[in-house]
Amino acid sequence: MSVMTRSGISIISCFFLLSASSLYAQDSAEALETLQEKENYSIGYRIGLSMKTDEIEVDLEKVIQGFQDGLKGKKPRLDEEEMKKLITDLTERAQRDRMRKFQEKIVKNAEESQRFLEENIKRDGIRTTESGLQYQVLKEGDGASPEIEDFVTVHYRGTFIDGTEFDSSHAKGEPQNFKTDSVIKGWTEALQMMKIGSKWNIFVPPDLAYGRRGQGERIPPNKVLVFEIELLSVESKGGES
Repeated sequence: MSVMTRSGISIISCFFLLSASSLYAQDSAEALETLQEKENYSIGYRIGLSMKTDEIEVDLEKVIQGFQDGLKGKKPRLDEEEMKKLITDLTERAQRDRMRKFQEKIVKNAEESQRFLEENIKRDGIRTTESGLQYQVLKEGDGASPEIEDFVTVHYRGTFIDGTEFDSSHAKGEPQNFKTDSVIKGWTEALQMMKIGSKWNIFVPPDLAYGRRGQGERIPPNKVLVFEIELLSVESKGGES
């Protein structure tokens, strides 16, 4: 299952590039034709999105003013050491804010996940394993069950508890093949209980998925992951089952 990762941009670079792109940017409605236009737009968009995510307040007029003074070689309006300290402090403050918000998200999502699992287990047809994995049999197959060293071919759809889809083999246009133990713990456990031809819904607690850390931008921390899995085939060491 693919997961995207986020590349950070330093605050100093953000200010420099944001101000530069503001000086030379054209109307955003105009088509981007040249390589330079596309590069500048991409830089500007990523920086804007990054600063929006970090909730950094920027006085764009002052950023541009500082950029112009530096570009023209003018004497800075602030002492060099003072500017260095200001940017260092801003960087550290932004990092602290990001960490605080991430910790708050960890706690909030854990509480939300626990409530969901406690209610979900009351639904008709929901079963639970000793590990806490919850599952619902939609269709029971009659083939073999994969062992941990086997490769499986599956169709699947992954969502959060609010129904938002974050991954799907159907969206990729073909079923996916992988080793039974190469995925999250909840998947590995469920696959070994399924038979070829089965289709299940599984509800994976955070500790059997990506836990407190989450996975990049696509999987927040402490999230229950819901998957519809259809086991199409199993390939064991001795050949296809």
